[in-house]
Amino acid sequence: MRAVTLRLAGRERELGRLLALVDDLSRGRGSALLVEGEPGIGKTALVRAACDAAAARGFRVCRGAGDELGRSLPLLPLLDALAVARAESAAVTAERLLARVDDLCAIGPVVLVLDDVQWADEASVAVWRRLAGLVPQLPLLLIGVLRPLPRRDDLAVLRKDVPRLPLPRLAPPAVVELTGRLAGGTPDEALARLAEDAGGNPLYLVELVEALLRGAAIEVDATGTARLVDAGVPPSLSAAIADRIGFLGADVRRVLVAAALLGVDFPVADLAAVLGMRVVELLPALQEATVAGVLVDGTAGLSFRHPLVRTALYDEVPEAARGAWHAEAARALADTGAGVDRVTRQLLAADDRMPDWVADWLVAHGAVLVAHAPEAAVDLFGRVVVAPNAGPRRGVLLAHLAEARFRLGDHHGAEAVALAGLEHGTLVDLHWTLAQCRSITGRSAETLVEVERALAAPGLTASDRARLLVVAARAHWDVGELDAAERLARAALVDADPWATSWALHVRTIVAMARGRMAEALPLFDRALAVAMGEPATSDLRLLLQINQAVTLGELDRGPEAIASAQVVRHAADQVGNLVRLAQAQSALGQLLLDAGRWDEALVDVDLLADDLKHPMVSRCDHGVAALIHLHRGDAAGARAHLRPVVGDGTAPLPEGHVVGPLALAVSLELEQAGRVREAWSALTGWRSVEDLLPDFVRLAAELGEDASAAVAHAEALVAELDVPHRRGSAAYCRALVSADPVGLLHAAEEYRVAGRPLFRAKALSAAAELFAAAGDRSSARAALSHAVEVHAGLGADWDATRLLARLREHGIRRGPHAKHRRATHGWESLTPTELKVTELVVSGLSNRQIGERLFLSGRTVATHVSHVLAKLGVRSRTDIAREAVRHLGASG
Repeated sequence: MRAVTLRLAGRERELGRLLALVDDLSRGRGSALLVEGEPGIGKTALVRAACDAAAARGFRVCRGAGDELGRSLPLLPLLDALAVARAESAAVTAERLLARVDDLCAIGPVVLVLDDVQWADEASVAVWRRLAGLVPQLPLLLIGVLRPLPRRDDLAVLRKDVPRLPLPRLAPPAVVELTGRLAGGTPDEALARLAEDAGGNPLYLVELVEALLRGAAIEVDATGTARLVDAGVPPSLSAAIADRIGFLGADVRRVLVAAALLGVDFPVADLAAVLGMRVVELLPALQEATVAGVLVDGTAGLSFRHPLVRTALYDEVPEAARGAWHAEAARALADTGAGVDRVTRQLLAADDRMPDWVADWLVAHGAVLVAHAPEAAVDLFGRVVVAPNAGPRRGVLLAHLAEARFRLGDHHGAEAVALAGLEHGTLVDLHWTLAQCRSITGRSAETLVEVERALAAPGLTASDRARLLVVAARAHWDVGELDAAERLARAALVDADPWATSWALHVRTIVAMARGRMAEALPLFDRALAVAMGEPATSDLRLLLQINQAVTLGELDRGPEAIASAQVVRHAADQVGNLVRLAQAQSALGQLLLDAGRWDEALVDVDLLADDLKHPMVSRCDHGVAALIHLHRGDAAGARAHLRPVVGDGTAPLPEGHVVGPLALAVSLELEQAGRVREAWSALTGWRSVEDLLPDFVRLAAELGEDASAAVAHAEALVAELDVPHRRGSAAYCRALVSADPVGLLHAAEEYRVAGRPLFRAKALSAAAELFAAAGDRSSARAALSHAVEVHAGLGADWDATRLLARLREHGIRRGPHAKHRRATHGWESLTPTELKVTELVVSGLSNRQIGERLFLSGRTVATHVSHVLAKLGVRSRTDIAREAVRHLGASG
């Protein structure tokens, strides 16, 4: 304990705060904290003391650290801390890390420390931030340790969102106390004055005093006074560290310099490989370095006592020689079969001119590197492809480089690389990347020219031909040429290439959907999924097919099947960490839940992913769903919070481009509630491309006395195209509104009931009630009113119900006697059915992941439900939830 005590002199307040968080952890209450200070100020030592206290109480302690060499390798610090294997992509790996923390927390309290956060990659910081959002519902103490510099945008956000514990320099009394403990006696005036030169930095002070002791510059007399007898001291912290290293033998220093190449933490086996020695031969040097206080046990093997110690040793190598030594280290690690991460770390620090062997290594490991670390891949492939020795491998190398740039969102750069790669032959992968780039930038017509030329090239294999036909079919779809897309997709089915077959069937499904042939699309989905099943290369396509299948089922009014399918694909996307498909699946599910009247569940799903992780169209749709629900429920402020990101604070028009149905409806309803009915009607002019806008467009047209005959005709044409209940309901609703036919509106309400669309049913009943009232048929008006208000109450659509009751009162019609039910917003009674199920499983001690598997929800969805339960019950932890559940259930018998 002496070493800990020495390092923590003057840190009683800071240690007390950390130990209080450990106490909270014992009660199931998690916390997140950033410990911040200059190098050597004692951050790591302080956190280590708290971790020791947590470990003494039986808590699991996991530690990782950022590293300058590993900044281009996503999630490396957390992988080390949690002992998780890297998955096929960074997104999947991030989900595995979150699931690992969730599982560990289900076993018992966990302390997770990430040291040197300033050197951590952006993906690690993003996962740390997500974990910080989960600490209110997990027994997790999350500690980040970082320096003030370098400044980064993602760290600035972290500092704003997470409580901070800044470590100041030691006060003068603490400096004297620490000096005395190190020297073994009370410092005399000269020693105390010299100690002040350390500026209150504990590391410098320790190195300063220990350098004096090694040089016999301090003597302790019989009175217990430590006297300074020689004033020759290191002038700086780096000089003090160099003084410590200078006492080591030449062989030990050589080993330590090699270790410095590997980073702050390093596996001993890697050090042996780099030096060409056996581990047993290294042991004497490693033991001497440990005794000297240079090395300590680390997360991956051994670690330098402080990053500054490693820097001092690394700086001993001439800068001109470092790059070459890193390249040699990479070769040594590659020859021993070391993982891609460890070899890549060394190559990133090597000279720009790569040795010949690197090109072959990148061809062999390129797909893994691009999937795991596209930023590092762009760096390494960019260096290798320009080398004169790339030779016949250049085309493959360029294909990997183009894919890496595409994954980083550099679509123009990826396109340029792909075009350069095509000069070295027809590679289907390059055409695929090129087509994706041009699709995103709205230039798919150019893809058709390139593919036509490629299809005419001699020597094409049947498989390559089929794949190129798929590329062409997708490009025709992009430019709206459905017949050509269908024809080429059918042609691609001739060859038995699973990848091409599944993608060709996908094109046929979206063509069928675009033509309104939903029933025709369903068997195509089944065929495509059967072909794609078990093919790793089509894993993304499988998710896309399942999303479109769920949407199609919804259009066919097979609501329960559609919702179940959307939940399945959302869970699958969440499991593999495919954020693009996860966002699309959640958005599709949110719209299905909106239609089905399951609004509380729809609101949960809207905010599961941040906007910057979604395609703009998906984000607009999600915000539209949430805003629409809030407006119907009379929560104008909640609606505006969702509309602001997409339409601004004022009366900004809808974003240009495709019409987003839920967003257009929300903007229109907000304007209508503000009394701006004509503007509300104008917001729905996209009804030709989004059929859900038709009913409200015709309703508002009728109120304004405008001609809606074209919209009514379109609604009837949609029924002829696909005869399903919700379309029959819309056509009947629009006809009845224009002709002021209340009986026709009751017919529309019944069709909407069959379709499972309660909001539109309530609208039809409301309109019928008003028309009956206007005609003096009070009995029919009261019956329609009662049914409408009942449906509105089930949805929580307070605004609609209040408006309808007010309008009927103008005709002297009031609803009959009824029990008034208001939706509770706090307390046990406010929990939704899903939240009650989640609460029951929380009480059972299941983790979020385990709850998700039971209820077939994503981990993110479960976490959101738990957050809502905590807020509604006004408690702080899962333990508190369990206590409330026992109290409530006990009180109810």
